[in-house]
Amino acid sequence: MSSILVATSNPHKVQEIRAVLCPMGLEVCSLDEIGADIPEPIEDEETFAGNARIKARAYAMATGRRTLADDSGLAVDALNGWPGVHSARYAGVEGSRQERDAANNAKLLDAIKDVPPQERTARFVCAICVADPDGEIIAETSGTFGGVITDTPAGEHGFGYDPLLYLPDDKCTSAELSPDAKNARSHRGAALRRLVSVLKSNGELLQHPSHDGES
Repeated sequence: MSSILVATSNPHKVQEIRAVLCPMGLEVCSLDEIGADIPEPIEDEETFAGNARIKARAYAMATGRRTLADDSGLAVDALNGWPGVHSARYAGVEGSRQERDAANNAKLLDAIKDVPPQERTARFVCAICVADPDGEIIAETSGTFGGVITDTPAGEHGFGYDPLLYLPDDKCTSAELSPDAKNARSHRGAALRRLVSVLKSNGELLQHPSHDGES
């Protein structure tokens, strides 16, 4: 089985990535699982793809492992694409992940409180980049997952803005989908499946440098 490092300490994100990649033959490990204490790189690009590229290269070169990084967030049409690449720190508060998520959701609801329901279209965006320890980019993919922003958070699954993205066809929020149902159609799931396809077509899926330099 091939292995890949995921450049995140977010357990929810690791779980989603593992659920898609492991059945396709990729062993997934996280920064916490390898005990990596690496300063976070500065994500100063204006696009999800640019920030994913920064993270993939930085962690691959620091750990000597082939690394997958993603940058994702919520783009709201009525807010000209905000919070976008600022999604994780939209409210500008510190604290636990749960506290930051709650503050971000509250700020978003306040920002669109006067926006009519039909104009609350939004989408999750995910950009994925895979880099080798020498900094070479192996693959880049992306995915989106659209809906509308609801008035009241609902659902216990997922994280971030999942409780606010309402899916009209399903009559529920992203956070009310089961994990399997979300992975089957989410922005991250789509980007990951495209990634596997790219790696297979490039002959990279089962043959790559290991972290100790052996093949």
